[in-house]
Amino acid sequence: MSKSQSQNSEKNIILIGNPNTGKSTLFNSLTGLNQKIGNFPGVTVDKRTGSFKIKQTKVSVIDLPGTYSLNPNSEDEKVSKDCIEEATENDIIIVVADATNLKRNLLLYTQIVDRGKQVILVLNMMDLLQKNKQEIDLNKLSKLLNCPVVPINARIGKGIDELKYAIGSFQKKENSFIGDNYSSNVVDETMLRFNKINQIVNQCLTKNGEDKSYLLTKKIDNILTHKVYGYLIFTSLLFFIFQAIFSWSSYPMDLIENGFLWLSDFVSNSLPAGMINDLIVNGIIAGLGGIVIFVPQIAILFAFITILEDTGYMSRVSFLMDRILRIFGLNGKSIIPLLSSTACAIPAIMSARTISNYKERLITIMVAPLISCSARIPVYTILIALIVPEDSYFGIFNMQGLLVMGLYLLGFIAAILSAWVMKLIIKSKEHSTFTLEMPIYRAPRWKNVGFEIFSKVKIFLFDAGKIIIAISIILWVLSSYAPGNKFEEITDKYATESILQQHSEGEISTLIASEKLEASYAGIIGKIIEPAIRPLGFDWKIGISLVTSFAAREVFVGTMATLYSVGDEDNTKSIREKMMMAKNSQTGEKLYTTATTLSLLIFYVFAMQCMATLAVVYRETNSIKWPIIQVVYMGALAYLSSLLVFNIFS
Repeated sequence: MSKSQSQNSEKNIILIGNPNTGKSTLFNSLTGLNQKIGNFPGVTVDKRTGSFKIKQTKVSVIDLPGTYSLNPNSEDEKVSKDCIEEATENDIIIVVADATNLKRNLLLYTQIVDRGKQVILVLNMMDLLQKNKQEIDLNKLSKLLNCPVVPINARIGKGIDELKYAIGSFQKKENSFIGDNYSSNVVDETMLRFNKINQIVNQCLTKNGEDKSYLLTKKIDNILTHKVYGYLIFTSLLFFIFQAIFSWSSYPMDLIENGFLWLSDFVSNSLPAGMINDLIVNGIIAGLGGIVIFVPQIAILFAFITILEDTGYMSRVSFLMDRILRIFGLNGKSIIPLLSSTACAIPAIMSARTISNYKERLITIMVAPLISCSARIPVYTILIALIVPEDSYFGIFNMQGLLVMGLYLLGFIAAILSAWVMKLIIKSKEHSTFTLEMPIYRAPRWKNVGFEIFSKVKIFLFDAGKIIIAISIILWVLSSYAPGNKFEEITDKYATESILQQHSEGEISTLIASEKLEASYAGIIGKIIEPAIRPLGFDWKIGISLVTSFAAREVFVGTMATLYSVGDEDNTKSIREKMMMAKNSQTGEKLYTTATTLSLLIFYVFAMQCMATLAVVYRETNSIKWPIIQVVYMGALAYLSSLLVFNIFS
């Protein structure tokens, strides 16, 4: 927290707490949609900031990564420690504690207080405490700790007004817990703190019943973490998710597709014919339409991921997968970055900071991009639709969904096999440990789920949208112009009497558009690339898409939409229909055969087609060596696998 911030009229608060205490839920309750995501200065750890108002005073909030203590073991915890130590006397630290596990949660509070910081203690999950017929004497606890104590239930927003009042009326005070009784031995100091914490909690906590929530969680875990049933349930859950992504999204996707066709037609007829009309319709609208159509699928994916995290199931997946991942040089904590990669590899790679073992963290970073991310969904969807019908079997099984699940599993298998190879190559004397807290099962917080869907879709649209618009405009220019008078020569060629007699006006228009595209600057670039990718079944248009989608994978669809829209005056067909009608320029036969389409799908499963991910890998590893290795090994894997698949199915 900078000094300039602390000297203004705003209040600044920092949220910190152990993992699974409801800190992020409280952050959402306080800030609503008035929040943004960035990185802490100098590091790539996720930083959430937001604000809200108490009367006329603006309160700025920073949500720190979850941490158990200020004696850090991981990169995330180091960031939290540094941020707390840099806080000024005008900053209020809000420590969020799980009321049902107060003794463990108070350790962090005592460490912050003894650093001379201004603290409010928030006790979350008070509803669970009451269900267990337990009570905390809040006044006595506040007196013994010498700080404000506010009980809340962040999931339903109870106690938020009381917390805002405590923030607004906060008075600075001198406070300490163990004073100067520090020890050079961290364990000794921690034991000293826990001894005093135990005394305080025993004076304030009254137990009149058993902890029913934890008993229920234990019963559920006997099934969900079973060495056989656990894996079957997890696999079934993945199957259901991918079926839902395709089945539930079909109707809204059709509406969006028809909406963009109508918009293209409306703009085309409303604006005067010419360059501006062509740029807007065949460049910008075509490119954006190719990506907006996939918002329903992205929203469904993020909804499921958020629900699994919110209920506490993701921790169980980590526990299950630790048994398998250790064989391949990883541990259970690696599964969180790997599963998070199904949304986006960038935050997934950042989340690998929770892995304390350097070798396991590095291997996780190196293989995480092999897991299919949400940016691949548009590519998978458009290509699978070319070769697999939308038919459902027994009312629930969708073959397109099954194929997508197969591609995701293929990426996961490639990731763990690559990890095994790296385990043999990368040397380390560091010992691996795996400790993980299992939160109790809870119903998902639907408001939080809504926040996350909105936030992730917004990032997907706006981040990808900026790239797509820029690339679409560049592509439109490259596709609409050619060196010299090439376009005039093509027009004159089809104006001869013999050609006019052989073809209809519509056929001639199509032939002219096709030849002009090949003769354009885009066509020239594509033809240079084509010899290298022809063995994979790809033509020059696919080659251009491979190059442009290196900026972001989802740009593939926008690029194809732009390339196939240039010269299409009617704007009545979707990009999928245009690709299905595409012909191989050499053979004259259908371009997107089963062999070519599967080859392209496999290429996108393995290829490192994301500049932003490479930038994050560079920052996380602090070395250019690892991003280069990543590009080379993933590129070689993609090329050789595509070559094999194309030859098998040809």
